[in-house]
Amino acid sequence: MSVLQSMKMAFKQLRSSKLRSFLTMLGIIIGVASVILLVSLGKGVTQEVDSQMGDLGSNLVTVMNYSTDPNNQFSYDEVMKYQTIDGVKSVSPELSGQVNATYDYQSKNLKVIGTNDQYQKARSLELAEGRFLLPMDIEYSQKVAVIGSGTASDLFGFSDPIGKTIRLNGMPYKVVGVLEEKGASMMGSSDDQIFIPIQSAQRLLKDTGIQSIYLETKSAEDVDFVVNTLESRLAIKFNETDNANASSNNQLGPSYQVINQQEILDAFNTISSTLTTALGAIAAISLVVGGIGIMNIMLVSVSERTREIGIRKALGAKKRAILMQFLIESVVISVFGGLIGIAIGVSGAVIFGNVADIPSGVTAGTIIFSFVFSLCIGIIFGIAPANKASKLRPIDALRSE
Repeated sequence: MSVLQSMKMAFKQLRSSKLRSFLTMLGIIIGVASVILLVSLGKGVTQEVDSQMGDLGSNLVTVMNYSTDPNNQFSYDEVMKYQTIDGVKSVSPELSGQVNATYDYQSKNLKVIGTNDQYQKARSLELAEGRFLLPMDIEYSQKVAVIGSGTASDLFGFSDPIGKTIRLNGMPYKVVGVLEEKGASMMGSSDDQIFIPIQSAQRLLKDTGIQSIYLETKSAEDVDFVVNTLESRLAIKFNETDNANASSNNQLGPSYQVINQQEILDAFNTISSTLTTALGAIAAISLVVGGIGIMNIMLVSVSERTREIGIRKALGAKKRAILMQFLIESVVISVFGGLIGIAIGVSGAVIFGNVADIPSGVTAGTIIFSFVFSLCIGIIFGIAPANKASKLRPIDALRSE
């Protein structure tokens, strides 16, 4: 009997008991759909984080100051001296705090950030209209403000904010720019923030200590040198032993931290890849369970069709033909279950991605792997029933009831 004839008989047998065939496929369907859905979502989350952090660039170095000691605070002039380090392209300080922002009868508590003109590029901020802070604004401590899209909507509604004056803790600031809507991200959102010159923020917040410094290097190759140079300078400023033994200064952690953007991204990708693989492996267990279901049903089918097997053998059917027929039935069940599972898994990943506003993460590799795995399950778990059917003796098969 040819393979084509065996396939025709397999399809005929499956059509004769549609419900049982579908229930047999169900384990494969759930397994394949689970593998594709979980692996795709894991990859989608990784792509989204890579995109968000990639916007900031791999050549960004951040210095965080956790010290409460007044002697360990950064001044603006001190921060800008870091621009003389070889490989540094720009330096942006950040001083933040909460203020009450008002315009006419609208009022809201918002986060204000004091910085300089280089901050826009370092944090990848895009303007919807107007301009960002200029060097002249920083030099002369101008009372100007750039506001996020959410701030503009809350205070001005549908009117144009450019050129209008808002009050921050009662102090007037002229709005010169509005940022494009960015939405929430793991790096925070700029939509509900206000950006003003660093010296103006120091007076407004009554705080001269700069909390964060962003250094953009000329290239990714310069990052290691810049980080090492910063570590050396900061160890001297903060006193290295105090930083290592912060508890003696009643602090819960180190006085400062130098963060390499690329190292964070690499660490996250490693963790994400491990978790995605683990999720895929867990989901693949249901495929094995589905394979066991196929084997059980095929063994029942062999028992039910014992007389049929005996008649075929009595008419000259060879052991190989019987083996091929039952093995093909098992493979057909797993292949059809795999195809249905692929359709469900891909659809689920796309729908979830659209709802969560992240990439679906579906790849051809994941689909091919799931399909091949389901095919292998059909072959592996179909061998035992097919082998049992092929070894039946014609005389014993014909005597069975």
